Amino acid sequence: MTTYSGSEFEGATFVRTSFKGATVRFSDVSGVTMRGVDIDGLDIDSHDLFFGSLLVNGVDVVPLVEAELNRQFPGRELQQAQTPDGLREGWAAVQAAWAETVAATPPELRDAHVEDEWSLAQTLRHLVLATDAWLRGGILGIEQPFHEIGQIFTGAERMGFDMSVFRADPPTFEEILAVRAERQRMVTEFLATATPELLAQERSDPWGGDDWHPSVGDCVRVILEEEWAHLRYVRRDLQLLR
Repeated sequence: MTTYSGSEFEGATFVRTSFKGATVRFSDVSGVTMRGVDIDGLDIDSHDLFFGSLLVNGVDVVPLVEAELNRQFPGRELQQAQTPDGLREGWAAVQAAWAETVAATPPELRDAHVEDEWSLAQTLRHLVLATDAWLRGGILGIEQPFHEIGQIFTGAERMGFDMSVFRADPPTFEEILAVRAERQRMVTEFLATATPELLAQERSDPWGGDDWHPSVGDCVRVILEEEWAHLRYVRRDLQLLR
């Protein structure tokens, strides 16, 4: 299978071309126009879908997809809550959903994964990293907020991230659960005393960007988005693995 990377297809036109069975990962397909195409079995997965639009036969299906996901994952709609109570309720809901998923996963599937997706163990490690980035780094301003077992996103090394922060040997599942529980407790304790005034305070982007200065509330909402998105990924993949 040939792999393409870069921007060589920007603005290109494809006529009577077969993409049957192709895989597109970590790529920008915004603004792509498709006309007279066969999309039977087309599988699209976008974490940021709710930020934009997706037109199918002239109908924006994003609101429909969001409504269905909220039905499948009760409490997910609170990931955009603007009040302390709403965020606390959303956090409790997603943690209960995660507890159910972890408890229901047999030991032989904890490290199993579908193609290039993360396993359950790797996903829990990534959620440790997400909490470290947005709570310990973004909100609390800790200079080096990351735990050594964190699982960083694909491409971080190419972006110049210091990978020496993380250890090379994989942790045991018991260690992952212990660190994960500690990070969950940190979020719970922070939200317990959060006020509207605190949520409105401005912070710096923990990943070093200059274009966005999130509020404390924004940082919490990113944590919730990460939790719900990766729960969906894990449940999707575990269903396939079973």
